[in-house]
Amino acid sequence: MATGQLIDEDPTEALAHALAARRLASRIAAVREAVGLAAYHAGEWQTAIAELRTYHRMSGLQSHLAVLADCERALGRPERAIDLFRGADREKLDQAVATELLIVAAGARGDLGQKDAAVAMLQVPELTAETAEPWTARLRYAYADALLAVGRRDEAREWFSRAADVDTEGETDAAERLLELDGVLIEGDEEDEESAESIAAGPGAPGAVPARPDADLAGDTEPTADEDDADEDDAEDEDDEDDLDDEDDEDDLDDEDDEDDLDDEDLDDEDLEDEDDDEDDEQDEAAVAAVPSDDLADDELTDDEAGAVAAGTPGDGSGTATDGGEPTASGESETARR
Repeated sequence: MATGQLIDEDPTEALAHALAARRLASRIAAVREAVGLAAYHAGEWQTAIAELRTYHRMSGLQSHLAVLADCERALGRPERAIDLFRGADREKLDQAVATELLIVAAGARGDLGQKDAAVAMLQVPELTAETAEPWTARLRYAYADALLAVGRRDEAREWFSRAADVDTEGETDAAERLLELDGVLIEGDEEDEESAESIAAGPGAPGAVPARPDADLAGDTEPTADEDDADEDDAEDEDDEDDLDDEDDEDDLDDEDDEDDLDDEDLDDEDLEDEDDDEDDEQDEAAVAAVPSDDLADDELTDDEAGAVAAGTPGDGSGTATDGGEPTASGESETARR
């Protein structure tokens, strides 16, 4: 919106706004179109070419071929402008776009020094049509300028006059050119001089194509069917995400239940082990109770005695082991036997 409001008054500032929009939404066709048109008005020809070509690819339209051809002329490449004119399917183009492309191509012929060819190109049926179209004044002005370039002054004056008659919006300076040919010089105030300077040299000059966007960027429009479908798709995606979240939650609950079951099993195993340990302890206590008390009071074996018992030989070399100092009949101590 800011680009559209500033593009005529301050093209440089308009381009800055358009570039800011491109940084935020470079995949929207209308944004690339705004950058291209603002760059064209600001004289940034290369940027305009790149952005408008991108817009054409994204939108499938060919509505700014005249602007592209005019940028090629401004960059000193009139041959490319003519190639764009030749390669265009003029039957599929809007009449206004086709007319502007013709004017630019004729100007490119003039840039190449082919001034007679420029005059011939502009001799189309629309030039003499009785019904005035929005582009009629520009076509007649371009033809008059081409005639003047080849020295056909009287004819040029006639067509400047005819252009001025249908130029109700003041898109051209046909009236001023007509007065110059008649030798009339009008001195106006400073505002008139500034307005005259702001008018382009003519429809055939680089930068003079009336570049307007295909859509009203500042207008409030109702959402289209595609946009509604896109919103429905977004809603469905959100529902799918919710379903996935619910499934994840259920899985988490199942995992928690499994963990709880495992924990219960572990607890049961531990309880069983504790019970087994308790039974072993009870058996040990019973075995200890069965041993005479005097045996429990015996002293612990020394290291030498323990080694002798483990090897099956006497610790003192006598063939007997001491247990409280008293050997048994079999030569083993009561402690070793126990």
